Amino acid sequence: MPNKFAAAINCMDGRVQEPVIRYLVKTLSVKYVDMVTEPGPDKLLSENRKKAVIRELKRKARISCDKHGSRVLAVVGHHDCASNPAGAKKHQQQVKQALETVRRWKLPVEVIGLWVNGQGKVERVDDRKTKTN
Repeated sequence: MPNKFAAAINCMDGRVQEPVIRYLVKTLSVKYVDMVTEPGPDKLLSENRKKAVIRELKRKARISCDKHGSRVLAVVGHHDCASNPAGAKKHQQQVKQALETVRRWKLPVEVIGLWVNGQGKVERVDDRKTKTN
């Protein structure tokens, strides 16, 4: 039986929710995507300083894994982020660094990185492969 859920640690910015959901539903053949939102999560997780906020993100991601059976967790950065006004290359670098932080949580998931560009297109960006869809 295929997994029905995936999860994403995504920015709270409403412009990026639907593109990320559509991308994960299409590429992973899941029905639902649990959203764990925080302003500028790529920067937050890459810097790995705000321990209380990061613990809360981990707690929420664990709920998605344990209760919904998510087996993929995406970490998302996006164009024109109000909380993290960096350029595309910096965001993508932060996503890659954030993946290292999230993988250290040892959740039973594949952790992937995503970038939502200025046209609302989602790109796979992580340390293992880069793919656009």
